[in-house]
Amino acid sequence: MERKLSDLVIFGGRLVDPSRGLDAPGSVHIRDGRIVRLGIGEEQPGSECRTAIDARGMIVCPGFIDLHCHLRQPGFEDKETIATGTRAAARGGFTTVCCMPNTDPPLDTAATIEYVRALAALEGAVRVLPVGCVTRERAGAELADFGELSEAGAVAFSDDGSPVADSSLMRMALEHSRETGLPIVNHCEDRALSKGGVMNAGSLADRLKVNGIPAAAEENMVSRDIDLARVTGGRLHIAHVSTEGSVGLIRRAKEEGLDVTVEVTPHHLTLTEDEVAGYNTNAKVNPPLRTGRDTEALVRGLNEGVIDCIATDHAPHTPEDKAQPFNDADFGISGFETALGSLMSLVHRGKIELATLISKLTHEPASYLGREDIGTLREGAVADIAVLHPDRQWTVKPEEFASKGKNTPLAGRVLRGKVMCTISRGLIVYRDEALAVGPACAGPGVGSA
Repeated sequence: MERKLSDLVIFGGRLVDPSRGLDAPGSVHIRDGRIVRLGIGEEQPGSECRTAIDARGMIVCPGFIDLHCHLRQPGFEDKETIATGTRAAARGGFTTVCCMPNTDPPLDTAATIEYVRALAALEGAVRVLPVGCVTRERAGAELADFGELSEAGAVAFSDDGSPVADSSLMRMALEHSRETGLPIVNHCEDRALSKGGVMNAGSLADRLKVNGIPAAAEENMVSRDIDLARVTGGRLHIAHVSTEGSVGLIRRAKEEGLDVTVEVTPHHLTLTEDEVAGYNTNAKVNPPLRTGRDTEALVRGLNEGVIDCIATDHAPHTPEDKAQPFNDADFGISGFETALGSLMSLVHRGKIELATLISKLTHEPASYLGREDIGTLREGAVADIAVLHPDRQWTVKPEEFASKGKNTPLAGRVLRGKVMCTISRGLIVYRDEALAVGPACAGPGVGSA
């Protein structure tokens, strides 16, 4: 749903904005796509007649920023399109998404970057920032033209879906990152160790009689990349970290002062390898779901600031992609629409503070992108806002997803915490049917759910 509004107030909610250290009741006033005023302590919208959202009992925060997702277009429109993917992102509270370049053709030229940007401007429900390839055609043999890609609008470089296996190429890429100022995002996987693996290596893989992917497959490449970042002074971003050992390596790199950032997914924070028992292909993901000890280390890494951001790695697939024998099914989880609900389980269990969670989804990704106009409720900033109900329970029904990808291991589960409304550049791009929107002059009962 998209509704054009030029004048809007969100009142009665708890404003949480880690970029400003703000956690207080109040209202947000929006005009012409920007935040024009914060009414700290205000419980009512005021007497002037404007459209209002009653957010009492809810959290009002900056719209989420996803540094890592797959929108599949061009080339794989049967899995997802920019239109369907961004609608799904809006349902998840995301107002900015960075799409990975493993498309067909891959995003390795100015023309392909410009195509994605133009299509997103035309059909996207939220802001789309393309990530360009590290190597031409993602073939791992020759660097792409970083200058051309950055001028066309790429915000980072990655061959995601594949690692940059050649150490010499990775070194050159990191050296170029100093010139562009844009990060090299690597899918850290030593394929000599992970070859043929389909889940986490360990006793469960042994019982299921399938090949495992050991933690060392990730950790070897994390270690290599950190070494190369040290040598080059380049800007390194490690995608979808999944193991306790990787967190330790990254902690030491940060203590050393290296320019290294890292993301973690909701599924690696909240799920373990036990999800694949029974050969559940919807829980097959790369890197694989790991052990409880790994998830605990990842949560600690978030709390300690070792891990900078949470990114979904939204990877939609067709039903046919997943309706295969476990060894043959595609890797990936459709993650936009369940991200908040699954992550709120950490808040409800006291594993992470709400402000920390919101920071990892808003302020810190915005800092990574070098953007001061998003990821904040600052007056004058773009009106990208999420309204969240921290206690609303809902059942995951993949058949109702906006995404074409219905592939989630959470089907049928009850989650506690839901996005009720998403505003992108001043437009309501998603609203839960239980949240009413009406004229503010109608009085304080307007919008009560």
